[in-house]
Amino acid sequence: MAKAPRAWQRMLSGRRLDLLDPTPMDIEIEDIAHGLAFVARWNGQTKGDFAYSVAEHSVLVEEIFSRLVPDAPPKWRLAALLHDAPEYVIGDMISPVKAAIGANYGALDERLTAAIHIRFGLPAQIPAMVKKKIKKADRISAWLEATQLAGFSITESNKFFGKPDPAIIDGLVLHLRPPVETREAFTRRHKELLDSIA
Repeated sequence: MAKAPRAWQRMLSGRRLDLLDPTPMDIEIEDIAHGLAFVARWNGQTKGDFAYSVAEHSVLVEEIFSRLVPDAPPKWRLAALLHDAPEYVIGDMISPVKAAIGANYGALDERLTAAIHIRFGLPAQIPAMVKKKIKKADRISAWLEATQLAGFSITESNKFFGKPDPAIIDGLVLHLRPPVETREAFTRRHKELLDSIA
């Protein structure tokens, strides 16, 4: 009888994260921040000397979400910061790859998201309206990344991601930083939001 393939990953914290049945106990923010700081958005196809990381993207999405919903409580801002947190384990796949993989990718992402949310005091599933606003912030972030870093024209970006409200993106200029800096920025923002919830 064939041995079942290993479905867990050892984290730098020493935690052993079961990908098929993740538990909140095995989630550590340091592991998430470290992993996301080394995962490149756009399959690494961005301008500059450093990859544009998912950690950097997550900080930006939280900032945009806060502009879209200025009276949002800190817990929903935290949900925005953590919206791509599962990618610290499963990586960032561009939309065409996710579509090719199908439902299995979505199920894995949902299990990890639920465990991460519970670990940091959020509901396993966030309300649909909040999720919709986070998705809007995510698309605005993609527009900024596409036009500033990934070589898309404004016309292409408007077509694929929608034309953003100029007031929402005012002053948002993307800067590439070494992974250690993006890791620290992500961890610091996570702590600030957790502290404001408590």
